[in-house]
Amino acid sequence: MWLAALRRFTILIVSLSAAVAAISLAVGALAGSTAARSVSLGFDLVGAFTLLIGFFAGNRGPVRFRGESATAMFGQRLVRWATPTEREETLNLSVLLVTVGFVLIVIGLALDPRYSLF
Repeated sequence: MWLAALRRFTILIVSLSAAVAAISLAVGALAGSTAARSVSLGFDLVGAFTLLIGFFAGNRGPVRFRGESATAMFGQRLVRWATPTEREETLNLSVLLVTVGFVLIVIGLALDPRYSLF
């Protein structure tokens, strides 16, 4: 089970890194920046955004909307309590997004030509 999860996480990181690098190179070329700097900045920005999304996903409260529409007749409740499964899925999503964001920031720092990790 752990080996399969590690394999899926590695595939996620590698595919996301390839997409971030490709888009960062294209934007960096249009902006006239060096390749190393644009890729490093791209990883940092996407990692920070992913951390932010993970933070807000984890802070979602235990209340969920009852139906698809937010309008209701007089006297009906629009919200319900989340099930334990929904709360667990919310925490799992938050942990995944925060971990991916942290890994992307570390990759961005490792690729930054201005600094040395060791």
